[in-house]
Amino acid sequence: MTATMVRAEGVRKRFGRLEVLKGIDLTVERGQVCCLLGPSGSGKSTFLRCINHLEKVDGGRLTVDGALVGHRLHGGRLHELREREVAARRRDIGMVFQRFNLFPHMTALDNIAEAPVRVRRVPKREAREQAQLLLEQVGLGDRGHHYPAELSGGQQQRVAIARALAMQPTLMLFDEPTSALDPELVGDVLDVMRRLAADGMTMVVVTHEIGFAREVGDTAVFMDQGVVVEAGDPRRVLTDPEQERTRAFLSKVL
Repeated sequence: MTATMVRAEGVRKRFGRLEVLKGIDLTVERGQVCCLLGPSGSGKSTFLRCINHLEKVDGGRLTVDGALVGHRLHGGRLHELREREVAARRRDIGMVFQRFNLFPHMTALDNIAEAPVRVRRVPKREAREQAQLLLEQVGLGDRGHHYPAELSGGQQQRVAIARALAMQPTLMLFDEPTSALDPELVGDVLDVMRRLAADGMTMVVVTHEIGFAREVGDTAVFMDQGVVVEAGDPRRVLTDPEQERTRAFLSKVL
């Protein structure tokens, strides 16, 4: 166990001729909440997807809990892991997307229990009991037998969070988890995330919720055009930023 959960060193990613990440250096310590801010197209979501190897980096190094993401070091050279090895390491990283990605033919309870049963070989009864506890944790204890179509967007997103937690991750990634929600449903999802932060879950959150970043974040990172423009204590970055580009962005979103 290391004190550092995520370490990015010169991480680069390109799609064809477009270089989306241009050398990202970033450290997230265990138990911290890191909020990634910035305009659309700045590389925030791409970087998040690189952390759990949904996207392969083209340069630099990325480690999670001391282990290289998607690679192993042998003989001084990086060697890409097999997909099975990547999937095994990915089990410890929970991810919540903008769109909830629930299985529409499964109840909330079954959505949550599915991965522990299939991936971790947890007995079905035990997985369903744990799923019920997680539903209660996110305030949906009475919705276990409802299908996604019978739930509001905010409720679906809370089920998605519970589903990620069911794998007992050491790190949670959130990719704009409230951007697809009606404004009145945002608060319930943010409350669940606040409780996770209070319980010590390490989280990297791509968000436009400036209030959440200021209140809950340990670090605010402002990205633009594939680089980290500014990073530091959210209360400083969001109220007295050092960089003009950060000030220009905040003037439009605050």
